Amino acid sequence: MAKNPERRTALTDAAIEVLAHEGARGLTFRAVDARAGVPVGTASNYFSSRDDLFMQAGARINSRMTPDPDRVEQAMRPAPSRELIADLMHWLVQRMADDRTGYLAMLELRLEATRRPALRAQLTRTVRAAFDDSARFHRDAELPGDNDAFLVLYLAMTGVLLEHFTLPDMLADTELDQVVETVVTRIMPLR
Repeated sequence: MAKNPERRTALTDAAIEVLAHEGARGLTFRAVDARAGVPVGTASNYFSSRDDLFMQAGARINSRMTPDPDRVEQAMRPAPSRELIADLMHWLVQRMADDRTGYLAMLELRLEATRRPALRAQLTRTVRAAFDDSARFHRDAELPGDNDAFLVLYLAMTGVLLEHFTLPDMLADTELDQVVETVVTRIMPLR
């Protein structure tokens, strides 16, 4: 296996682009090579199999979706409140919009995971770890809402993002910012 980390990252990012634009069936070494603009056969020097390519793409998406700790620290300066939760959810939507390709690729990976047990196991571990980290962050920051409220917020925001990125016209008569405000207001207590 080739060891150039910058090239591996570029190829993995190209794989994410392929997933987002062509779906899991379109994710081939040749498609990754073409998207990355490298000679045919390059991706096969960096990934041992198509399954490895799926796994590496999932890990890279997770890395891309993780917010910068300095930005998190800055976002958490206001006192814990329902309004702060709303601000955090608006920021979440913006971060996902800023990496729309990564978000769509993750949806493709989730669908592919229904057919690939190893990918399902890895994605489950990754998503569960991120969920647990977020729940712990919510508790440690003393944000309003108990564990059940956090779970419902997570599930609601997952649904909002799914609709927004896959069928945006479904909610065309409702402003996205207002949907986020409504979700937070209905789920999270004032204190």
